[in-house]
Amino acid sequence: MNQENSKLKERYMRIAATIAIIGNSVLAVSKIVIGTMSGSNALVGDGIDSSTDVVISLIMLIIVKFMSVPADKKHPWGHRRAETIATAFLSFVIFFAGAQLFINSISNLISGTHTATLSVLAIGITAFSVVGKLLLAYSQHILGKRADSAIIKANAKNMASDVLISLGVLIGFGVTAITGTSHADCVVAMLIGLWIIKTAVGIFADVNMELMDGNDDIESYRVIIDAVNAVEGASNPHRARMRCISGFWDISFDIYVCPECSVADSHDIASQVEDEIRKRLESIYDIVIHVEPSGDEGIEGYGLSEHDINNEEQSGN
Repeated sequence: MNQENSKLKERYMRIAATIAIIGNSVLAVSKIVIGTMSGSNALVGDGIDSSTDVVISLIMLIIVKFMSVPADKKHPWGHRRAETIATAFLSFVIFFAGAQLFINSISNLISGTHTATLSVLAIGITAFSVVGKLLLAYSQHILGKRADSAIIKANAKNMASDVLISLGVLIGFGVTAITGTSHADCVVAMLIGLWIIKTAVGIFADVNMELMDGNDDIESYRVIIDAVNAVEGASNPHRARMRCISGFWDISFDIYVCPECSVADSHDIASQVEDEIRKRLESIYDIVIHVEPSGDEGIEGYGLSEHDINNEEQSGN
């Protein structure tokens, strides 16, 4: 694994976390205070959602320290899975925040006791939130791509959803002004709760693929095939497995070489294949290539072959 890339990723994560903490803290406090004063569940819910972004960013700063811990005997692959585990945990935090808001909003709507006072200040802070969230989501998106970080990308996706949430709050204010009732505020708060839940489920679905050592990007396997085909003496890439460890690829596969090749020649061919992969793919954690004599038809219980990959690509088209 390239240590320079690893340190660069950690630096981007610190920058992204710091920006998100400052921006979301200002928005969260403002919306919760003003929402409480005006009695707007929707605005308070929007503030709670911004608070979860602060929690995400704080945990991001914490896990950077875990990720930088070198590999040891108990953790030979290092500690980079800390990011993946933290992202999964945060999806549950976001889910329960949305569920609590949804349940409270239904209770207030049914009881009919909820009252919301429309104020210029509440409208102003919501409009400000739309602009602020747009800027925060964009910054997280850019830093997430540069760092190839699951947790930054999750935060960016969550903040992009927050823009729609704030727009929904503004619509609720408009309906309240027209109808003169606070039912719209409760309904909007319910919809916000559902949206927060949807976002949490989406984040967990994305990170679950990495937790299960899965890879739904069949095109990434094409890199292995092209690399093997580019090296003379190497053929039939099979039993290929690719998993992602916090944005870094861990790759393992078998190749055929001539049965008469010496150990040294076989090793040289495998090294050339590895070099070809590194030319074509960035952010590699490790590559393990198992050399077999051509014609060896052993039982392959797992992994993908060139035939499997070609079939997947054709079915995808």
